[in-house]
Amino acid sequence: MAETKKETKEVVSIDEIMSKLSLEDQTSMKKLLYGSNYEPLELPETVMNFAKKMQFEIGSYRIISTPEQVRKARVVRMAALQTKLPLPTTAPVIEMRAAIWKRAEEAIELAAKAKVNIFCLQELWTMPYFFCTREKQPWCEFAEPAENGPTTKFLQVLARKNNMVIVSPILERDEVHSDVIWNTAVVIDNHGDVLGKHRKNHIPRNEDFNESTYYFEGNTGHEVFETEFGKIAINICYGRHHVLNWLMYGLNGAELVFNPSVEAGDFSEVIWPIEPRCAAAANSYFTCAINRVGTEVYPNEFTSGDGKPAHKDFGHCYGSTYITAPDGTRTPALSRVNEILLKIHFYYATAY
Repeated sequence: MAETKKETKEVVSIDEIMSKLSLEDQTSMKKLLYGSNYEPLELPETVMNFAKKMQFEIGSYRIISTPEQVRKARVVRMAALQTKLPLPTTAPVIEMRAAIWKRAEEAIELAAKAKVNIFCLQELWTMPYFFCTREKQPWCEFAEPAENGPTTKFLQVLARKNNMVIVSPILERDEVHSDVIWNTAVVIDNHGDVLGKHRKNHIPRNEDFNESTYYFEGNTGHEVFETEFGKIAINICYGRHHVLNWLMYGLNGAELVFNPSVEAGDFSEVIWPIEPRCAAAANSYFTCAINRVGTEVYPNEFTSGDGKPAHKDFGHCYGSTYITAPDGTRTPALSRVNEILLKIHFYYATAY
């Protein structure tokens, strides 16, 4: 696995802390923190055995809407994956990508066994988050075409095989326009066709997260992609901090908005549980916040523009992936240190 740092000292999750309380207090705390409209979802033994074999943890929950008399409820099964790098950052690009692909394929196979309809990967899932280094080589070799690049072709096969919509956030290389780089999410439908792509609307320009070294804000607007299982949108990472960004997806008809991210550090972790949850309640759609886990250590030291000594990592990515319903109910966050697949059943009504 990739070189890690300080990981043994990290808190695993809020739920682990709450487990030290009495069962009665745990129940009260979870109701106060998460709401009352969710419940754990038991998965078949075959699914759990496969997860154990693949060394994946899996969290599974159900959120149920209020029954209506006129409109029939739909059931949507959605999964999000939070992972860490399988190899050190010094691994060759081809080897790193192959190892990441292998892990993703195992997760998608696990999701298929759990009958998942929509699967979303984390931001820039095919590579390390190397922007902190401000180096061009070899990192920019991870960039690839969105519509017909190797990662998209790889996932098209899996989407078609498993009748699954897959959201793939990658580093895009626009070969038609002078190899311009973009932070892009590709949407592949359950028939294996590329529905379209979304380029990150807002990017950070601070310390280790100064992404403008590599690319600028996207030019694709606030697309909503109509799939067989619902209308989905992607609000990539930093766009989470912009209230009107969330609003535009709602105005364009989104029912589920993914927020694939790379997040580390105390500042962002404080607001991580708040922003996507508030967006779900304010805009009447589901949100799914996804983060990677682990501490990525790079071969060369870099500075953060804060006057402190140079270092080789940008901090611990704290995972904590979760989903929120339109009524504000949310699932418990996944682990802050472990690779986990989060699966959830949505029950909600939609007029056709």
